Amino acid sequence: MGSVAKKGLQQYMLQLQHHPLRTKAITAGVLSALSDIVSQKLSGIQKLQIKRILLKVLFGFGYLGPFGHFLHILLDKLFKGKKDTTTVAKKVAVEQLTASPWNNLVFMVYYGMVIDGRPWSQVKTKLKKEYPAVQFTSWTFWPVVGWVNHQYVPLQFRVIFHSLIAVGWGIFLNLRAKSMALTKG
Repeated sequence: MGSVAKKGLQQYMLQLQHHPLRTKAITAGVLSALSDIVSQKLSGIQKLQIKRILLKVLFGFGYLGPFGHFLHILLDKLFKGKKDTTTVAKKVAVEQLTASPWNNLVFMVYYGMVIDGRPWSQVKTKLKKEYPAVQFTSWTFWPVVGWVNHQYVPLQFRVIFHSLIAVGWGIFLNLRAKSMALTKG
């Protein structure tokens, strides 16, 4: 590894150790931006929508990073940091039955009202129509990520791991939406 990259990683690890919440929030914001930039490019947008990217950064920084930070601390306290298969299964179940539905709901409301600027009535209609499918799709993928996260990833890296996977997930969903639109058109 190059000395610049090595020093950067060492500095990041130091920040993560001394300022875990801030570091995870910033990381989630940066990764949210990266996901949106790639998604915009893949969807054919010629000129990046900077406002949309910044609003995604705000969501990652202000919500996803802090929520994940406290969620993983809480789960480790509730289950006393155990990593046996039964405990990991319980952590994943709790996460998927509480945080997953909540996060999908919050994201859909935020995206509709803040990023797209739609009124609540339109967002509510979209939620009624699309939320069940969004949550079901989430439950087909994220439990596996949760299992790996709780079983193998140290506590201080779980939000970062989750955020990295979310970049790919966001890109996948964007490509899926694009392919569905092409099939209909």
